[in-house]
Amino acid sequence: MGVGVAGGVAGANNVANRSISAASSWLMRAETGWGWGCAIGLWEGRHAPLCSTCTALNIHAILQNSIPKENAISLGSLTAILDKSDQCGLCNLIATVIRRAWNLDKQPGIDISGITCALYARECGYPEIPDYVSPVLRDICHRLYILPFDRPRDVTVAMMAAQSNLLLDIQLLEEDASKVGRTKELHGRRVGRNVDIALLKRWIHTCEKEHGERCETVWWRGAKEVLPKSVRVVDVARMAVIPAPPSCRFVALSYLWGGTGEEYWTTRANLKKRRASGGLDVSVLPGTILDTIQLVRQLGERYLWIDALCIMQIGVMELIYGSSAFTIFAAGGTSARTRDPQQQIAKIQGLHLAVPLVLPREAMASSAWDTRGWTYQELMLSRRRIFFTAHHVHFECGEDVWSEDIVAERINIPWASHPLKYGGTGRFTPAHAPPQWRGSGYIGHYMEIIEKYTQRRLTVESDIVNAVTALLNATTKVFRVAGGVPGKAFRFGMPLVDLEPGLVWQPTPNGSRLRRVPADGTPWPSWSWAAWRGAVHYSEVSVFIGVQDTSPWITESLVEQWYIVDDGDRLVRQDVRCTGRMAGSVEEANSSLYVTPKGDIDPQKLIAENGPLRPGTLVFRTSCARFEVTKADDIVGADPEANYGTYSIMCDIPRPSTLVGRVILPCSIRSPTWCEFIVLSRAGEAKGLYDEDILGKRYVGCMLYVMAVRLMEGEKRMERVGVGVIFEHAWPNLTAEEKVILLG
Repeated sequence: MGVGVAGGVAGANNVANRSISAASSWLMRAETGWGWGCAIGLWEGRHAPLCSTCTALNIHAILQNSIPKENAISLGSLTAILDKSDQCGLCNLIATVIRRAWNLDKQPGIDISGITCALYARECGYPEIPDYVSPVLRDICHRLYILPFDRPRDVTVAMMAAQSNLLLDIQLLEEDASKVGRTKELHGRRVGRNVDIALLKRWIHTCEKEHGERCETVWWRGAKEVLPKSVRVVDVARMAVIPAPPSCRFVALSYLWGGTGEEYWTTRANLKKRRASGGLDVSVLPGTILDTIQLVRQLGERYLWIDALCIMQIGVMELIYGSSAFTIFAAGGTSARTRDPQQQIAKIQGLHLAVPLVLPREAMASSAWDTRGWTYQELMLSRRRIFFTAHHVHFECGEDVWSEDIVAERINIPWASHPLKYGGTGRFTPAHAPPQWRGSGYIGHYMEIIEKYTQRRLTVESDIVNAVTALLNATTKVFRVAGGVPGKAFRFGMPLVDLEPGLVWQPTPNGSRLRRVPADGTPWPSWSWAAWRGAVHYSEVSVFIGVQDTSPWITESLVEQWYIVDDGDRLVRQDVRCTGRMAGSVEEANSSLYVTPKGDIDPQKLIAENGPLRPGTLVFRTSCARFEVTKADDIVGADPEANYGTYSIMCDIPRPSTLVGRVILPCSIRSPTWCEFIVLSRAGEAKGLYDEDILGKRYVGCMLYVMAVRLMEGEKRMERVGVGVIFEHAWPNLTAEEKVILLG
C-alpha cells in the first residue's frame, strides 16, 4: 500500500513513530499521502496531434450536446485506429480503451479484421432529484462512448469472466468541465503520485453523516451486542496491543499474510510485552501492516484490529468486521508497494480526456487478495470498505461506490446512478432484516456464498470451515435459522435445517478429487463439500445436461428422519425442514410411484450392531439400488480433460440400455460400471434426463435426487461418490433394498 506519513495522531508516541519511519523509510516520498504512479500519455501537457478522421470531430460540441447511439459518428476500422494510435491522440485513447477491455495484448490470435467503430456521447449518471426538475439541470455530465459494430465471442467471454466494463468510454477531466458548460460532478479526476488522504476522510464522513442507519447499523449484530472482553486492538498512538476499550471506534484490516505469519503473531508469550506503550516491535512487522498503521494515523483514527496481532477470535469475527467503522482492504497483491494507476490522459482540442481506470470490481477480481479464502467473509461482513488495489483506491458502502479517478461523491446533489454505482464488489450481507415469511430464503444466499467461497484458495486447507464460519454465523442471525443459534444451523459448513437441498452440491468439472483432512487427521464427512478440495456449486437438475441454472429445487422430502453422530459419539436427531409433495396437478401428485421407507431408527440398537460411530456420520433410512453407469457422450462443451463428468444411468427395464437418469462422477471411474445409489429427495425435471420415448412424459417432481455411494475401506459406513437424478418410474420399488445408511 505504500504509506508516507508526516505525523501521527495527537499524542502519538514519538519513539514509536521514529522506529516505524526507520523501518519503512522507502515510504517517505511525500508529506501528504501514499506515494504511487502518475498520469501517462504520449502528449501529456501539450496538444495531441489528430488524424484527419478525429480532426473532423468537434469534441466540445459532442460533449456539450451529446450524440444518440443511433447517430454515432463513424471512426473507421478498428485495425486502422490501432495503427494510428501512436500518431493521433484520440485514436491512442480509443486504442487504449479497447486493448485493455478486450485484453488484445494477451489474445494476439483474436480476429478483429472487419470490425468498425463509431463514436457517440450521452449522460453518464442520473441525479436523485424529482422528475419535474428541468431536463437541463438533470443533464450533468456526458461521456464519449466507443461503439464497435462487432465483438468476438472469445472477447465477450473473457470480459465477463474478468468483470470488465462492457461499455468502452472516455471521460473529460473535471478541470475542463466548465469549458463545455458543466460542473465537476461525474467528470474524471487526476490520480497523482500521492493518495489524497483528505478525499478518503471525505468519503468516510459523507457515508457516516448522509447514509445514517443504512450503513451504520448491522442489524444482525443486535443493538446491545458488544465485542467480548477478549478482543484486542492495536493502539496506533501508543504502539501497543490492548484490550478494546468499551464501545471503542476501531478500524479493521483485510490483507494477505504472505506466509504463516508466525514470526509476528501475538502469542501468550509476547502478549505482556506488547501491552506496554511502545511494546509492539515494528521490526518484525511486514510492510503491509506498517503501512496500514501509518494510514490509520493519517485518517485520525486510533485503534486498529489486525488478526495476527490481536489474536484470531474465530467465534466473533462477524462482530469484529461488522463493528469496525470501516475496513481497509490491502488488495494490491502480495506486496502493497506495486500500485501503479497508469492513468492515460491526452489533451484533445484543448480538453483533457482520460481513459477511466478499471472498475473497482474488475480491479478486485484481478487481485491475489480476491483468490484467498479468509478474505471473502471479511469483505462480506464489512460495513464500509476502503480498497487499495494495483490500479487505484476506492470506497464502498451499502449505498454507494466512489473512486479516485471520478468525482462521483456528492457535491451538490445525490446521485441515483453514476458510472461506479454498480461497479463495486457488492456482496454485502443483507442490509435489512428479511420478513419472517422468508425464513427459508437464506438457502439461496447460502448456496451463493459457498459457490463463491470455494473458488478461493487457503494456505492451510484445514481452515476451510473456520474461514467461512463468521459469514455462516451472520447468516444464521440474519434469517433466524434454527432460532438464530449458529451451532444448530450449520455443521461442517452444511445447513442442518435445510440439509436436503444442501446435500446436492456438485463439484466443478475441474475440481480436485482429493479429500481435505482437518488438523486432527480425521477426515470430514464425505457428504459435506468441505471434505473435498476445489470449487463446488449448486444448480437445478439441468446441470446434468450441461446447463448450470438456478438453485436446486426439492419437490418432496423422501427421508423421514435424519441423525448425526455428535462429538460425544451420540446419535442426535436433526430438525430438518420437511417439504410436502409439489406437483403440477392433483393427478401428478397421486401418480407418484416412489414409496418413502418408514420406521424409527433405534440409536442403541444401531450402535450395538455397528459399534461406536465416528462423529459426523449422517444416519438415515432410505432405499438403495444398483444401476449401470456409462460416460455420457451427448453433453455439449464437456471438457475431455475434466476431473468430473456426467455419466448416464442405464437400466435394462423395460428395454436394454434405457437411459433412466444422469449423475456427475469423478472421471476416474471406469465406463461402463455399476454403482450403488440411495434416494435423497424428489427433484425437479428437465428434458434430456431420461428416455421419454420409452418411459413416458416428464412431469413436475418426476425425478429422484440420488447419491452414488460406496463402502469405506474396512468400515460399514458409506461415502459419497456423486449426486444425480433418476426417473422415479425406473426406480425398482419391488427389488430396491430399504436400509439404514451410515454416511461418513
